[in-house]
Amino acid sequence: MAGNSYGKLFTVTTFGESHGTSIGGIIDGCPSGLVLDFEKIQQELNRRKPGQSEIVTQRKEPDTVEFLSGIFEGITTGTPIAFHIKNTNQKSKDYSHIKDVYRPSHADYTYDQKFGVRDYRGGGRSSARETASRVVAGAIAKQLLTDIKITAYTSSVGSIELLKPYQDLNFEEIENNDVRCPDAELAQQMKDKIKAIRKEGDTIGGTVSCVIQNVPVGLGEPVFDKLHAELGKAMLSINAVKGFEYGSGFQGTKMKGSEHNDLFNNDGSTKTNNSGGIQGGISNGMDIYFKVAFKPVATVIQKQDALDANGNIVEMQGKGRHDPCVVPRAVPIVEAMAALVIADFILLRRQESKSW
Repeated sequence: MAGNSYGKLFTVTTFGESHGTSIGGIIDGCPSGLVLDFEKIQQELNRRKPGQSEIVTQRKEPDTVEFLSGIFEGITTGTPIAFHIKNTNQKSKDYSHIKDVYRPSHADYTYDQKFGVRDYRGGGRSSARETASRVVAGAIAKQLLTDIKITAYTSSVGSIELLKPYQDLNFEEIENNDVRCPDAELAQQMKDKIKAIRKEGDTIGGTVSCVIQNVPVGLGEPVFDKLHAELGKAMLSINAVKGFEYGSGFQGTKMKGSEHNDLFNNDGSTKTNNSGGIQGGISNGMDIYFKVAFKPVATVIQKQDALDANGNIVEMQGKGRHDPCVVPRAVPIVEAMAALVIADFILLRRQESKSW
């Protein structure tokens, strides 16, 4: 199966299924001599792992990462970094009822049609459990980006939306609540909404916003490898993502050019930042900011019509342990994918500089 790798210079290939022995990955292209903070890597995994609060899936996984190669005495050697995370709390029997049934809005049907076989246990390879491997790779990429700060947070759950610009937010508040929203009052409203939705046996979507600060000028390539195009691809590769916008996004369509243009200061910075830190596909040194839309989780604990392998419409009901809203756990995933994109372009920029 192709499409399991991301990146050109700083690359990550992930492997494993939701209910297999383990999941993991191989990172290639990480420079040698990087002193790794393993505690920070584990902290990133802890932010993503299941069972961390009452508003996420109650699957209990420690998500402890074990490194197998590419690191000697805590320092990267420049060779491939292999790692894995053991699956310890699978309940595959929870999925026996969908062995021959395609769940609505899942990858069941498309996987079966494409490959002729599917691992129905928790969605197999299509499960969001795969994203734990991305978080490990992203955590290492973050440590490579010493001066660049990447901050993601929950900006909406359903119709409850954080409207303040990111400049007015206290990012220290993000990890102080289960929803990971930097506004305590709205965070409580979001949490109450998620709990109410869960009681209904239903799910709800939302958005994650992300800000990348201290980005140098010049990241990104003309035409097809624009910085925002790569960020968009990275975000849209995350499970359940339905949309991506950066800078002024769709709101910019309501403005006139004279209002939308970012006028220059003498030092090359701009008075406004409707461009979202990217112009012509290349970073301009201003903050990069974007928003990622996540759909409601497809598995609902309600009876719905589904299609079986024989072409019959049958009634089914979701079982097992599922998130009523993926957004809080998606925050570190968005940060990880952003870090992978920026790290890749940083290394490309270094390579270009050496060639002059």
